[in-house]
Amino acid sequence: MSEDYYKVLGVAKTASPEEIKKSYRKLAMKYHPDHSKGDKAAEEKFKKISEAYAVLSDKEKKKQYDTFGSAGFQQRYSQEDILKGFNLNDILKEFGFGGGDFTGRGGGRRFSQAGGNPFDGFSGRRPEPVKGSDLVYDLTLSLSEVMNGATKTIAVNREGASETLTVKIPKGLIAGKKLRLAAKGGSSRSGGPSGDLYIRVAAVSDGTFQLEGQDAQIQKKIKISEALLGTTLLIPTPDGREINMKIPSGTKHKTKMRISGQGIPYMSEKRRGDLYVNIDVDFPADLTEEQKGLIEKLAEAGL
Repeated sequence: MSEDYYKVLGVAKTASPEEIKKSYRKLAMKYHPDHSKGDKAAEEKFKKISEAYAVLSDKEKKKQYDTFGSAGFQQRYSQEDILKGFNLNDILKEFGFGGGDFTGRGGGRRFSQAGGNPFDGFSGRRPEPVKGSDLVYDLTLSLSEVMNGATKTIAVNREGASETLTVKIPKGLIAGKKLRLAAKGGSSRSGGPSGDLYIRVAAVSDGTFQLEGQDAQIQKKIKISEALLGTTLLIPTPDGREINMKIPSGTKHKTKMRISGQGIPYMSEKRRGDLYVNIDVDFPADLTEEQKGLIEKLAEAGL
């Protein structure tokens, strides 16, 4: 879960730069390794407050964080992006600390959500390679693209720059599912592999069908006479065809009928989900005199 940087530093969202700096200095004095040697919890706390300060002390990063929120900011910025240009050594020296390799610039230490110890520089140990951060890209597809697959060009923020990628979208990629692109996420600053990029379908734009997993649903209205006597409806399918469906006599209002195998394709299988037709019997609000007379005759006949 993404950290709320304001809560991490214990300041309000309206805090001034001086208030943010003052709060960070107080926490850094408390949790710095020189004051908490061997305390793993303190090391983790120091890592978190330093990451929070790296963002909130930078005018542009703070603006992006306030705009997109914690989760949205983490999706758009890798750990390397967050710490780029942030020299913790200089800040700690200003606070009266010395030593340790904590720079956020090229070749220096990195604070990683995926693991790693930000205090290895104090002990002289070489940090173990850590995988770069994973990124998530939200993509909206049309129903046709879900049914048939597509090739999409997307722009992803990697290492502080926009990178254009061409992505082949398989058929059946529905809302909520993710497509993994290996090693297309954030780079590792410690020699490890790059993180992965996940393409996530946020929504499917279509006004005719409602999708639930690989199944599709559609609403159809019929007249009272059609409900009583039965009829045949022409039903559109998600792949653009039309098929005949027989409505039996005596069909009730809100009846759900299933057409097997006419839904959304499964990504790794040759089968499809089902298409459900929700029947609404249309009860007219107003009747003509002729219609009233006919219904009265039906009532007299016991119907």
